[in-house]
Amino acid sequence: MSDSQTVADPVKSRRGALATGGFAHFVHDGFTDCVYVLLPLWATAFALSHAEVGVLKMVMSGTLAAAQVPAGVIAERFGERAVLAVGTVLAGAGFVLLGWAGGFFSLAVFLGVAGAGCGTQHPLASSIISRAHSRAGRRAALGTYNFTGDLGKVAAPAAVGAAAAAYGWPESVIGYGIFGIVAGVILFVLLPADRVASAPNGGVEGETSTADPPATPEWGIVNRRGYATLAAISMIDSGVRLGFLTFLPFLLIEKGSAVETLGVALALVFAGGAAGKLVCGFIAERVGVLRTVLITEIATGVLMAAVILLPLGAAMVILPLFGVALNGTSSALYGTIGDFVDGDRQARAYGLFYTCCIGAGAIAPIPFGIVSDQWGVSLALGAIATCLIAILPLCQLLRSSMPR
Repeated sequence: MSDSQTVADPVKSRRGALATGGFAHFVHDGFTDCVYVLLPLWATAFALSHAEVGVLKMVMSGTLAAAQVPAGVIAERFGERAVLAVGTVLAGAGFVLLGWAGGFFSLAVFLGVAGAGCGTQHPLASSIISRAHSRAGRRAALGTYNFTGDLGKVAAPAAVGAAAAAYGWPESVIGYGIFGIVAGVILFVLLPADRVASAPNGGVEGETSTADPPATPEWGIVNRRGYATLAAISMIDSGVRLGFLTFLPFLLIEKGSAVETLGVALALVFAGGAAGKLVCGFIAERVGVLRTVLITEIATGVLMAAVILLPLGAAMVILPLFGVALNGTSSALYGTIGDFVDGDRQARAYGLFYTCCIGAGAIAPIPFGIVSDQWGVSLALGAIATCLIAILPLCQLLRSSMPR
């Protein structure tokens, strides 16, 4: 689609950006979240401790976080379409290689390859959608975008878990890796050729602004305190979410769950998360970001305690509701980034934000894995849940930074 076509038919352009970005999110979230099913299988196959499991999760999440900013910078030169497509193919190749992993070291290396490829999706797809919906409905559009990602979280763990039970985990990861490679080619075909040049100082050519000068023009951030507070809240939310999900399968195994049913349990969590992200994106548009965050975080803490304390059957029943609360916060947070950034360098601003959030989520499994090895998985998950308290004072700080 040419630039002139985009101007002539803005509604079609917005829908196309949302559909293509949503497909990318579906595929990439499938990569990152089917790992939760695979970690217990690898722990059994290679006799891994919970600390080593935490390291493996850190490697994938860490490389994913580290790739966020470079992806945004590289996209400014080569275009978002090429970088996103290549990243998707790289993630698929990493999963194909995982099928031949022989131990902890090779698992870590191949997860790093997959994580680096997955790191291209969040900043670029978010930037494409945010720019296409810059006039109105950005939070709702990003809520829909997050919803499609959670569909991938539902489908991939269930499919990979079922395939692993039927054929073995090597065959299941190779199959999903091939799907990812094909998806990368599809994204390159569907995405329009994008304009990669930007005006000096990250602004849009031909536009002037009466707003305050950007605090850091190279990143396009116009409200440093608001952006930093939003990132801090999301870092805590991400660390709690990834830490809890990493060890939730081990908790369910302790409660008596069979390994091959873990995909179903995680699918229930992510199905609730899909609904939560979709609904909370629209709720934030109507009742405000801060109220949405407070409601979802308090509900997350209460439901985490219930999952830890209840027997397996009751815990399985509440997993979808737990997923709604656990994943609902991010739609409100991600949809607010655009309030604090400006110009064509949104990919950089989103990349920096996702680096902070995913980096926190990458680090969290390691200390909690050590706690789990020493004092048990239930105590480790209880410690994770208490970290949510730190979000409450940050919400008050964010309130003073929000645009009126």
